[in-house]
Amino acid sequence: MQNREFDLDVTFDEGDPDLSGYSEQSIRAEIEKLTDALKPVAQGILLDKRTMSDVSQALGLRQAELVNRLHRAKLAIAEALGNG
Repeated sequence: MQNREFDLDVTFDEGDPDLSGYSEQSIRAEIEKLTDALKPVAQGILLDKRTMSDVSQALGLRQAELVNRLHRAKLAIAEALGNG
């Protein structure tokens, strides 16, 4: 399944978790528990609502790697919140 939210050739076996049913406060709490590699990506995209380009440049990551980390962060958050 191709991730259609981003214009990149990045695919995942499972779909992107839907975090829309969770409060910003609960997502924020779970982001704080993420690894140092995932936390700034999730913070920038999910909470600060920054663009992929902006976050990738700020963190010095290629956008494909950013998408990968964001996906892993969303999986971890969803699992912690009972939707994994």
